[in-house]
Amino acid sequence: MNWLWDISVLDGALPWIIDILGFAGLAWLVLFFRKKYLLVVLPIAAAVTVAAVLLAKWLIEDVWKLFADPVPTNCYIWAGLAVFAALLFVPRLIMGQGRIGKAVTVLATVFAIVMPLSEINQQFSEYPTVGSVFGINHFRTISLDEARKTDLKTVDVDNWKNPGDLPTQGSIITAPIPPTASNFTARPAKVYLPPAYFSHPRPLLPVLVLMAGQPGSPEDWLVGGRLPETMDQYAGQHKGLAPIVVVADATGTELGNPLCMDSKLGNVATYLSQDVPNWTKQNLQVSEDAKSWAIGGLSYGGTCSLQMTTNHPDIFPTFLDMSGQLEPTLGSRAQTVAAAFGGDESKFVAVNPMDLMKTKQYPGVAGAFVVGKDDNEYRPGLTQVYEAAKAAGMDVHFSTVPGGHSFAVWSAGLKLEMPWLGERLGLP
Repeated sequence: MNWLWDISVLDGALPWIIDILGFAGLAWLVLFFRKKYLLVVLPIAAAVTVAAVLLAKWLIEDVWKLFADPVPTNCYIWAGLAVFAALLFVPRLIMGQGRIGKAVTVLATVFAIVMPLSEINQQFSEYPTVGSVFGINHFRTISLDEARKTDLKTVDVDNWKNPGDLPTQGSIITAPIPPTASNFTARPAKVYLPPAYFSHPRPLLPVLVLMAGQPGSPEDWLVGGRLPETMDQYAGQHKGLAPIVVVADATGTELGNPLCMDSKLGNVATYLSQDVPNWTKQNLQVSEDAKSWAIGGLSYGGTCSLQMTTNHPDIFPTFLDMSGQLEPTLGSRAQTVAAAFGGDESKFVAVNPMDLMKTKQYPGVAGAFVVGKDDNEYRPGLTQVYEAAKAAGMDVHFSTVPGGHSFAVWSAGLKLEMPWLGERLGLP
């Protein structure tokens, strides 16, 4: 069945098939030539759909403020089509004739709902294959206890030699990282261990801490971000060597936005700068040299990576900011300061990267900025951040890759930056 799970839902024939079946299903639901259906059911379903979408947009963006940035309009349109199809299902089923007609209505509704969901997935590229949609992936997993075998002899990376019997894949562990210093409630981290980690003796490898976006979870980097594939490919080209990657939770919940700061919203900065590094050093055999540590992320996580570097350059002197914001935000600076610091803007300014880079120099810091060529929402702000970083003495570079604000950009961005990142972190 692997061939089925590996079929792409982003490229090739399947997305076209889903679209064709979806529009055909929608046509079946709409083009039912009965007077009551055409004059009563369709107008009511259309009106309810429009009202539901407008209500959802108002609640999401104005009342609940679930996301710092507006949801793309086409996502509301596609979601509206799914709602419209669902509303037509029951009356079309009741009014339809015969078992075959009713069976076709069921299939048509399924296709008409799956099609807009597929289009939304195309927007963000979060699920790349059929298997990923159903939670089926090929990356190798091991338990934390297996990874905790830290009594092996270790050597510096430069003195390590490939024994020739390494696995071809790295391994993923799921590990809760206790918030000992921060008291921040975080979900379990995902940790990638490259093939070289399982050699005897073990090389003291560098560490890359990654964060997902908002909404999001550490799992996002494994699926949409294609982290295991990218790191395995890099390791395959470097005799099994690659950074250990700790995908830490920087939001606490799927929809949480604690701004990656220590504030009323949670002590995220302490969690990332103290709890995560301390746990990693205590549970895994890694390089403890700060020059071998980097931090990065996508969207919210990208913003967070620069926050950590500008506030803790001694811990994370290297960063990877992919599609990050101009500054951490809950919609506006006034709203952000009010929610996080009770209206005290000086506390926000004291930790905000754009303000810090106006007054401080960071000669020992290096970083990469990556953004989609079509990401008109984030690219202008990230360009400003890049210029500010250069002015603050950082060794930085800026790259664009095809796409918008999506995992297609972030997975490609990580792959693009790995040669630079590996060299920066001291991998031969």
